Amino acid sequence: MNNPDSPGKAPRSPKGTVTQRAIEEIKAMIAGGLLEPGERLPTERDLAARLGISRSSMREAIRALTVLGVLEARHGSGIYVTGLRAGDLLETFGVVADLSRGPRLVELLEVRRVLESTAAALAAARITPERLAAVEGHLAAMNATDDPEEILAHDLAFHREIAEAAGNETMAAILEGLSSRTFRARVWRGYQEEGAFARTRREHAAIHRALAARDPEAARAAAAAHVGEVEEWLRGQVGA
Repeated sequence: MNNPDSPGKAPRSPKGTVTQRAIEEIKAMIAGGLLEPGERLPTERDLAARLGISRSSMREAIRALTVLGVLEARHGSGIYVTGLRAGDLLETFGVVADLSRGPRLVELLEVRRVLESTAAALAAARITPERLAAVEGHLAAMNATDDPEEILAHDLAFHREIAEAAGNETMAAILEGLSSRTFRARVWRGYQEEGAFARTRREHAAIHRALAARDPEAARAAAAAHVGEVEEWLRGQVGA
């Protein structure tokens, strides 16, 4: 029987299923350095014996952690810890944005406004000339077309460049989830139907100017105002 106080092991809770306990045990092994990113796990049989659970429960735990991006199966080789990159671990976050409706959409835009403004401020201090040129290129492409699909594509790329320029992989991964194409398209179409193309272009231009000026506070304000406009429009739609 496992000692619940042994090093590297998560404490056992009287609540929850055996599979949940196995998930916590494997996570604790990774967090405690007993399993490193890229390292192969012991066999399913050995892990089950070590943790004192059935192989079927261990199999379910491994499957769940694989879906979450913590583990990966390599055909003919076994189960490995992934690189534990933020983008992989937060990949399923975008499902929340894709499936949310009504007030929950407004909540997501609130979160996006906070993160986008922070990312823009960080980017203003850290952006490279090459990435700034890429941001400018997407802005120019948005200004050169009235095709909603093209504008949406460049809008996504514009904000992605800024998030990556901020230099915070976790923040960029969360923003990527909040800015999934499906989510943005749902909000974008309704917003743009009300003739907001010109205003959106001005807001993007203001963000770019702040980045080019290396002015973090101006970038923060411009990004917050941009997302805030969409947020307020959506609040009105939900209220209606």
